[in-house]
Amino acid sequence: MRKEDCFYLGKIAKKFSFKGEVLIYLDTDEPELYENLESVFVEQNKHLIPFFIETSSLHKGDFLRVRFEDVNTEQDADALIGSAIYLPLTMLPKLTGNKFYFHEVIGFEIEDQRLGVFGKITSINDSSAQPLFEVLNGNVEILVPMIDHFLVKIDRENKKVIMDLPEGLIEMYL
Repeated sequence: MRKEDCFYLGKIAKKFSFKGEVLIYLDTDEPELYENLESVFVEQNKHLIPFFIETSSLHKGDFLRVRFEDVNTEQDADALIGSAIYLPLTMLPKLTGNKFYFHEVIGFEIEDQRLGVFGKITSINDSSAQPLFEVLNGNVEILVPMIDHFLVKIDRENKKVIMDLPEGLIEMYL
């Protein structure tokens, strides 16, 4: 499985028992969707390795307590601590309306109701307090705040994000 075909679910945070159980921190708003997984991909040495789950249960909200097949000792579990967990993109719940996954809108055109189409979304920067669309207009990179109030419509059919942006925001880049 390639990383591009997967989404990040969380990471193995710590051991839980002396029998190889681990706690996976789930980076999601709906941890209950992932309580009964059969398997996950664990990133080791930049490769995604399938791990099959014997038992799992939610633990204190954001954690999934897991016993993997063939992980039976503390040492086995220690080797997994800090590893990222991935699932295939096909397992993401479908979103409708103006809700979207960040990876979903990469490559979409972005349009302002006043100015029209002003570029293509190349990536999402979510490392700051306010996530930003990174938009390319020719050779100029434009950063557009992802604020619900500005978002008019996610047009999946035409691969377009339509926004109503404050006057001057785009013009200051061009």
